[in-house]
Amino acid sequence: MYKVAVVQAAAVPFDADAATRRSEQLIAEVGAAGAELAVFPEAFIGGYPKGTSFGTAIGIRTEPGRAEYERYVGGSVTLDGPEVARLAAASAEHGVHVVMGVIERLGNTLYCTALMISPEGGVVGKHRKLMPTGSERLVWGFGDGSTLDTMDTPGGRVGTVLCWENYMPLLRQAMYAKGVQIYCAPTADDRPTWQSTMQHIAIEGRTFVLSSCQVITRDAFPDDHPVEHAVPGGDTLMRGGSVIIAPSGEVLAGPVFDEETILYAELDMGAKTRSHLDFDAVGHYSRPDVFTLTVNEAPADSVRFVR
Repeated sequence: MYKVAVVQAAAVPFDADAATRRSEQLIAEVGAAGAELAVFPEAFIGGYPKGTSFGTAIGIRTEPGRAEYERYVGGSVTLDGPEVARLAAASAEHGVHVVMGVIERLGNTLYCTALMISPEGGVVGKHRKLMPTGSERLVWGFGDGSTLDTMDTPGGRVGTVLCWENYMPLLRQAMYAKGVQIYCAPTADDRPTWQSTMQHIAIEGRTFVLSSCQVITRDAFPDDHPVEHAVPGGDTLMRGGSVIIAPSGEVLAGPVFDEETILYAELDMGAKTRSHLDFDAVGHYSRPDVFTLTVNEAPADSVRFVR
């Protein structure tokens, strides 16, 4: 059995140091509980500015919106920065593999990224969100196929797909083909319908699915942070709904709404093997004579210097 944890907590928006400190505390708590893998929500470090437009409309930008973007950039992290080093140190100290949602800064562009951190190797993988959804494209760049990374753990191979990327069938197929046994889905989607998607993926991929979403209210953001658009929960910007699901579709823990918590489950990794008697999306239930998928894993660099 392999004990895992899904962290449902509030981020500290726009404050990378404070958010990292909160993450260190939560990793310690998970380690003390005996879990070996912890999955955190999307954009846990950096923040998910739900309801904020950054002063934009078609053909319009405003100086207050640019100033808000500057603050958002200021709360992001770089892969070689001190915050990521601290996460790696916490992982090593407490013996916990970590999937952490961050806002990553690379040059002058932000990415919604999931880091995969090993106690032995530090950052062993990353996944930049391939397809930011809707207005996310205003503030986040597009990932490419070079960051479809996985992480091997004592409990099996871990892969990460962020939020509405989980609605991309070809991306899911690529992750199944990579042999993902523990499928992590950090998200900002707190709707009840998200649970149906997570159960479908568990059954389709015959994987364990671990989905983590924040519970966060308006007062977690700075007082002068604009939330221009009303959200369904009023002052509750995200209400959780984190869940752990078995390859059979059985819900092992959650979903939990409207409170901070850590979900735990003991995974019987043999359940995945047993479930493939019925179905293997990239094996005996596939039809490569009819359907094939080509995945481009080359970095999509915009500038290349050649000598």
